[in-house]
Amino acid sequence: MAAPVGPVKFWKPGSEGPGVSVSEERQSPAESSAVTVIYNPYASLSIEQQRQKLPVFKLRNHILYLVENYQTLVIIGETGCGKSTQIPQYLAEAGWTAEGRVVGVTQPRRVAAVSVAGRVADERGAVLGHEVGYCIRFDDCTDPQATRIKFLTDGMLVREMMADPLLTRYSVLMLDEAHERTLYTDIAIGLLKKVQKKRGDLRLIVASATLDAEKFRDFFNQNDTGDPSKDTSVILTVEGRTFPVDIFYLQSPVPDYIKSTVETTMKIHQMENDGDILAFLTGQEEVETVVSMLIEQARALARSGMKKHLRVLPMYAGLPSPEQLKVFERVPHSVRKVIVATNIAETSITVQGISFVIDCGFVKLRAYNPKTAIECLVVVPVSKASAQQRAGRAGRSRSGKCFRLYTEEDFEKLPKSTVPEMQRSNLAPVILQLKALGIDNVLRFPFLSPPPAQSMVQALELLYALGGLDMHCRLTEPLGMRIAEFPLNPMFAKMLLESGNFGCSQEILTIAAMMQIQNIFVIPPNQKNQAARQHRKFAVEEGDHLTMLNVYEAFVKHSKSSQWCQEHFLNYKGLVRASVVREQLKKLLVRFKVPKKSSEGDPDPVLRCIVSGFFANAAKFHSTGAYRTIRDDHELHIHPSSVLYAEKPPRWVVYNEVIQTAKYYMRDVTAVESSWLLELAPHFYQQGTHLSLKAKRAKVDDH
Repeated sequence: MAAPVGPVKFWKPGSEGPGVSVSEERQSPAESSAVTVIYNPYASLSIEQQRQKLPVFKLRNHILYLVENYQTLVIIGETGCGKSTQIPQYLAEAGWTAEGRVVGVTQPRRVAAVSVAGRVADERGAVLGHEVGYCIRFDDCTDPQATRIKFLTDGMLVREMMADPLLTRYSVLMLDEAHERTLYTDIAIGLLKKVQKKRGDLRLIVASATLDAEKFRDFFNQNDTGDPSKDTSVILTVEGRTFPVDIFYLQSPVPDYIKSTVETTMKIHQMENDGDILAFLTGQEEVETVVSMLIEQARALARSGMKKHLRVLPMYAGLPSPEQLKVFERVPHSVRKVIVATNIAETSITVQGISFVIDCGFVKLRAYNPKTAIECLVVVPVSKASAQQRAGRAGRSRSGKCFRLYTEEDFEKLPKSTVPEMQRSNLAPVILQLKALGIDNVLRFPFLSPPPAQSMVQALELLYALGGLDMHCRLTEPLGMRIAEFPLNPMFAKMLLESGNFGCSQEILTIAAMMQIQNIFVIPPNQKNQAARQHRKFAVEEGDHLTMLNVYEAFVKHSKSSQWCQEHFLNYKGLVRASVVREQLKKLLVRFKVPKKSSEGDPDPVLRCIVSGFFANAAKFHSTGAYRTIRDDHELHIHPSSVLYAEKPPRWVVYNEVIQTAKYYMRDVTAVESSWLLELAPHFYQQGTHLSLKAKRAKVDDH
């Protein structure tokens, strides 16, 4: 039986009035409030012919001239113009990779680094990992001797600078998608400005949206003479082919954008012409929910006799790379592809064949409140810039449609752009990295957008409490330097480094690795009870950390079997990924001579070791039925995904992170003893005293 058509109604500005539905005829381009997009429609040609047809090709010589004559080139180019794949190759062909030099290209997200590297390797007829490679966290697919074009995340570039502060192997660095303004993009920008002053031969290319282009140019321009002819930075715009995208808004707000996304997708599938669908949601849980709902409805349609099938695919940052790459695979003509994605699909990836976009109007962002010292994930309305980027994903090969699950009035109220991550994040990892790079006065670091002073102070206090900084805010030796070398949150790094002292390094390695993987437990919507029964086999009363330890140890005991994972509703690829991460972390512990020890089943040493890293994230159960943080008395709740959610609440807990929806929820929660907080963090907590801003000590009172 065909899926029912829901009540969602859209209208397009410029039409006769509200009421235009998904099935109605497209308005002419002249009537529509269109967004222009770019596409390379030459997939049937040879690779060399395809390269020459891309919009950026006609500017090849001009780009090379500007790179030769300016230290910094800011390129404005719409997604699909070829800048990410072609410019690194132009540079290699022009000799910028001669004599062992490397052209580096940074990406904000690992999926983009991997997928673009793969495409460039194909175009050059190279084996990925040889001449062309990529480097992302826990996955280095490069050859130090052979790689000449290297794609990497901006965070990995900052890590490379710890070993080579002047990046001496690189001749050119291209910061792609710099307008996303991630934490490490901004750090890389500030560091590269300093490097350019010492390395006049280093060339920098910043690929950005129009919004930030002038800001980037002015930031990197070292000309202080007032004479424009002596500018060291310049802007170049890459024009491209345009196709109109018709924008449709809701007549009135909807109470549930999850349900509306499913309804709108099925309407498009049943009533619109060929073309794939891209739906934007806020996070992994929403993506997986919608994917499951769509698969169920697609099966119902297939049973009813509909010939055109749906292939529904998720896309989010925590998805294993092989799963992410499935969205790029071609499908038969009889199949319509539906990609359900987070904002990773706004600019970081380019999927051909998308003709319809569904925009929920929200995004999940990391937000740090320096007053409460809580960093959490918050769902907020998208910016106008993001909404336009989302719409621009439709119609790459022809005219497209974008269905916004909000009203035009709401669109007009959206902020112009997203606040840079630097101004809404916990800065402890960043400050640790800067200190490790020899930047003592982080307050004077050349931030493109300076973070709030209070956030800087909070980060310094946390690093001091962890033992990473001394009372003069200098990196401690060896603890501070070692914490900085881990590609992890400083709390995880401290926990790992202390694990030998607690006699449980084997268990802590596993826990740290498992906590880097999202959604280990698989919960199919139509098998929730069966999944819950299997998952309970691993649960322990101490909480989530030891539960994850049990899962991994059982996985290893059963020879890392995919069949066993399927029977127990576990994410096989996630567990395989955890084993890879564990090996990487193990190498660091070996290098730092952390003893290889096991607690032999005794949970206390493991729990105490967790407290040694996460003591700052402690909360106490309150008579109101909620938890309250010890540092600032902020109300928190245990997340429904925790094994402790339906159990008798432990009096004291520590947690890994907080997310905010209707309430503030703790995730990855473990029960602890208050005496451990006093014993392991006496510099942070004191029995019976109230919070003292001067002493930075919070009350631990068990009465």
